[in-house]
Amino acid sequence: MKLAVAYEDGQVFQHFGHCEYFKIYDVSDKKVVAAAVVSAVGSGHGALAGFLQTNGVDTLICGGIGGGARVALEQAGIRLYPGVVGDADESVAALLAGTLQYNPNTLCSHHHEDGHAEHHCGENKHGCGGNH
Repeated sequence: MKLAVAYEDGQVFQHFGHCEYFKIYDVSDKKVVAAAVVSAVGSGHGALAGFLQTNGVDTLICGGIGGGARVALEQAGIRLYPGVVGDADESVAALLAGTLQYNPNTLCSHHHEDGHAEHHCGENKHGCGGNH
């Protein structure tokens, strides 16, 4: 398994479409055998699923995520665990232990004509489900 976490400062980043870094974990026998933070700068909303697929990722943990990104990840064959908040490494450990708290219905729908509102998706504002 190759698992990625939308990542910022050790935490699960709360807006997939604006994610600049992913921490990618190589997992064998439900144990992390390697991990590295990789830059996705320049990939943007539409290309992040392709970026993850190119890096061999088959599972993603993230905070808020929009409908278009969900579809792109599904088409790329990447299993999604959205609506996660907290420490990235602890989230991975929880997923591997079968105890990860996530919200499969998390959906960001707060797009505005001038772009995105300033907030974090995990805060459950402007249509973004978060883990609340």
